[in-house]
Amino acid sequence: MTLVIAGESMGIPLPGETALIAAAILASQGRFPIEAVIVLAATAAIVGDNLGFAISRRYGRRILRHPRLARHGERLLAVGEPFFDRHGPKAGFLGRWFAGLRVGAAWLAGLNGMRWPSFLVWNATGAIFWATAVGLAAYWLGHSAGSFFKTAGAIGAGGLVVVGLAAFAFVRARRRRRKPV
Repeated sequence: MTLVIAGESMGIPLPGETALIAAAILASQGRFPIEAVIVLAATAAIVGDNLGFAISRRYGRRILRHPRLARHGERLLAVGEPFFDRHGPKAGFLGRWFAGLRVGAAWLAGLNGMRWPSFLVWNATGAIFWATAVGLAAYWLGHSAGSFFKTAGAIGAGGLVVVGLAAFAFVRARRRRRKPV
């Protein structure tokens, strides 16, 4: 579980949350103490995220300057840097809670110049809350935890799409009202 969570947090697409759920279910059956599962999961997430952050901070821009990636890399940086200036702490905390972001949040933070002390605090806080919430929920729900988290993830993704579309429609409507006719 620890290596899978650390690898996922570092940027490798691995099933970290699934490993945490499996370990918590085993803990509910008396095979592990749930406290150890939560501490190991949080520690692995923090260490993996900080390794991904450091690697991205050092080599990320060099990778994005590769001729095949340069055009996309410049767009990523043009959007990412202002985003992390304004929302970096929130992204560090919330990145842990969404499967797609969990793999790339540390890389994006390092690549876009987020300050490491801020990243460390908010990322560690998110990792501790994530490991505790997911670990305890899986511990208490037992085998039904897997389907619960799949449903919650699908509902959360659907909710994000709806909120994103509503925000897009709102911004577009405001721009139309501001345009002189």
